[in-house]
Amino acid sequence: MIINHNMSAMNANRNLNNTNTAMRHNMEQLSQGQRITRAGDDASGLAVSEKMRAQIRGLNQAVRNINDGVSFIQTTEGYLQGTTESLQRVRELAVQAANGIYTDEDRTYIQVEVSQMIAEVNRIASQAQFNTMNLLDGSMGEESSGMRIQMGANMDQNATMYVGSMSAEALGVAEVSVADMDAANTTIGTIDSALEIVNKQRADLGAYQNRMEMASRSQATASENLQATESQIRDLNMASGMVDLTREQILNQAGTAILAQANQSTASVTRLLN
Repeated sequence: MIINHNMSAMNANRNLNNTNTAMRHNMEQLSQGQRITRAGDDASGLAVSEKMRAQIRGLNQAVRNINDGVSFIQTTEGYLQGTTESLQRVRELAVQAANGIYTDEDRTYIQVEVSQMIAEVNRIASQAQFNTMNLLDGSMGEESSGMRIQMGANMDQNATMYVGSMSAEALGVAEVSVADMDAANTTIGTIDSALEIVNKQRADLGAYQNRMEMASRSQATASENLQATESQIRDLNMASGMVDLTREQILNQAGTAILAQANQSTASVTRLLN
């Protein structure tokens, strides 16, 4: 009779080890809230999930990029508002100086303020910045140097904004004069032309902003939808996970008892033989 080779105990121990392994895995899944915690759980599911996660992170960053682009536009628009106000004041002074009730000496005083307003236009153009980058000096007006915003999660999903120079020279108002009625009359037309340039630039920026705000909402929605899909692939059904863990715990307790019983049987036979 063979008594040192306890097949019942060996089978019980093997089953108990399998149960303990499954229970540890269930606990790992429950602690992370994920069905897939390693490639062995679902290799294809993991690959698809990781691609989705990369896309989700890219979309979320794209939304942040777009919001930064909106901030860029709003900052530029704020400076252009200052330019517009300065030009409108010059136009107002030119209309005043074109009136025949003023003497040339009066117009000399008006010219002082006109010159100051033109100087303010130049100051804004030279000092307007966003993250240390000049906005209104013409450096962003060329096709190769516009402000490019990465609006998507993938390659080449971008848009470029252009901002021309808003200096007095570029606007054609560097030499405006109200020294006499004719000069003041000419200045009115010159300022009108400059305002058209500034207003067109502001309209372009407004259109860019509307587009970006729509893109931001679209990308955010796409990210949410992808997150929901990725969750279906990778996340654990907690109720099902708890059921599995409870089953494994019951099997563990039963296996421990059976192993103890099998070992006890061998011990009893050994005592009888002795």
